[in-house]
Amino acid sequence: MAPYHIRKYQESDRKPVVDLFYKGMVEHIPAAFRHTLMLPRTLVFLIGVPLCILLVSGSWLLAFVSSLTLLVFLRLLVGYPWKQYVVTCLRTDMADITKSYLSACGSCFWVAESGGQVVGTVCALPVENPPLGKKQLELFHLSVAVEHRGEGIAKALVRTVLQFARDQGYGEVVLDTSIVQRSALSLYLRMGFQETGQLFLSIIMRLVAIPTFHLTYHLPTDGRGAHL
Repeated sequence: MAPYHIRKYQESDRKPVVDLFYKGMVEHIPAAFRHTLMLPRTLVFLIGVPLCILLVSGSWLLAFVSSLTLLVFLRLLVGYPWKQYVVTCLRTDMADITKSYLSACGSCFWVAESGGQVVGTVCALPVENPPLGKKQLELFHLSVAVEHRGEGIAKALVRTVLQFARDQGYGEVVLDTSIVQRSALSLYLRMGFQETGQLFLSIIMRLVAIPTFHLTYHLPTDGRGAHL
């Protein structure tokens, strides 16, 4: 296990950070596809349509081609929201990371570095319209390179955000993660985050039954936390 350290983002980190962000998002597409294939309505659709075509046309070839076409269409449909999210981020907050995250004291962007390479990222921004009387920090873009997972880097990055939130006087840290991001969801729950909401981010996500969980970490007012 190579040693690592966590530091603030620098402009020279942009390319590895963007690469890590992109890979970290698109790697969820196969899991989302498998999740969708296991839905009863998906199985009915994938079996029913080719069967109807077979009964109407009498052609096994046409039924087989229709099955492949439906699978390809479903794969593209499931992958679209993830790729669109990447495109949106690269046009907004990730377009100028320094400006988005390092221009004010209430936000920040960190990288985990090992062997001179960026192997992990996380960032945080204040919630623009928090519930009345609450000061919330939102965690974004937690990602760790595949070859460095299992080394405690993700946990260390989350702890960095929690400590930053505490130092900045925030009362809560919030984030969103989906049902197919199982490792991340498990990590957050183990660290003391609690599920406080559930929603579908798009019509496609609703169609393929991939909800997003809203998680909240309540920072103790006395400055101590069992999960830190």
